[in-house]
This record gives sequence, C-alpha cells and structure tokens, in this order.
Amino acid sequence: MTELHQVVAAGDFEKVKELLKNPKYNPNNKDVDWSYKTPLHWAAANGDSDIIKVLLENGANPCLRTVHGWTPAHYAAESGHIAALRMLHSFHAPMDKQDCCGDKPIRLAEIYGKEDCVRFLQKAELEYQDFREKISEEGISNDSDEEWLQQSKEYEEDIAFRTRRKTKSRLSVR
Repeated sequence: MTELHQVVAAGDFEKVKELLKNPKYNPNNKDVDWSYKTPLHWAAANGDSDIIKVLLENGANPCLRTVHGWTPAHYAAESGHIAALRMLHSFHAPMDKQDCCGDKPIRLAEIYGKEDCVRFLQKAELEYQDFREKISEEGISNDSDEEWLQQSKEYEEDIAFRTRRKTKSRLSVR
C-alpha cells in the first residue's frame, strides 16, 4: 500500500492534497496487496467526497477496477454513500459497469438496502449511458480498464485450460 493509499484510507484530506502535488504519487496506482484498489476506490468506500473530488481533479481514473471488477461506484453503492456517488457521477465515472459476478453498483445498493442510492443510480445509469454514447460518437476513447479486461481474459482462459485438463485426466483413467 502506497503512502497515498494510506492517507486516502485514513481520510486525511490535507495530506492527500499535499501528496498529489508531487508527481511520484500516482492516483491510479493499483495496490496488488489490496485487490488492485486505487486511492479512489478507498475514498469511495469511505464516502469521502472531498477526497474523491481532489483525486479526480488530479487525474484519478474512475474507470479502473479491482481484481473482482469493482469500480469506485461499486464501493460507494455498497456502503450507501450517496454524496460519493454524486461526486463520481459529476466527473462522468461509470455507474453501470458489471463486476466479475455480473453485479452493477445498483445491485449492491439493492442488496444492502441503500434505497437512496438505488433511486440515484437508476437515473445516473441512464445519464451515463447517454454520455457514453455521446463520447463514442465523437470518437473519444471508451471507459474501460484495459488491464482488468486482459486479466479477466487470461483468468477465463486459465479456467478453461484447467477444466479441459481435468476432463482429459478423468477420461484417461477410465
């Protein structure tokens, strides 16, 4: 966990601002020991709108995903942090991405009974889809996390390989 991850997780707004002045602190650094969470994931999980805003203003990418496919919006929705969701949405963070189990942030809000988040996300998903269509028409790059997509593909290929090997092994025993 980097120092930036730590101060974001601790909610130290002034220290976050101070660290972001130094280019060595990358707001998009994925922490391999914590499921590839970025500082923005931590801020969203904590519901810290001020830190979310300063991270986004300093280049944090709201499209990055954890190893399980969670975006910052998933974390905010799970915890019921409506202000964090609003802040992410105001910076055009994806509100409708599915994680590796197929769950969108709205589903997490439903599961945990965060009704205000559910109502907000119903509207925010549609607005984000309109935004995605608009930027696509303008030829602007998409909102995916290419590294996560590649890792997911490799994981699926590994599972398929293991399944084939297991099946082949069972057949040779007979």
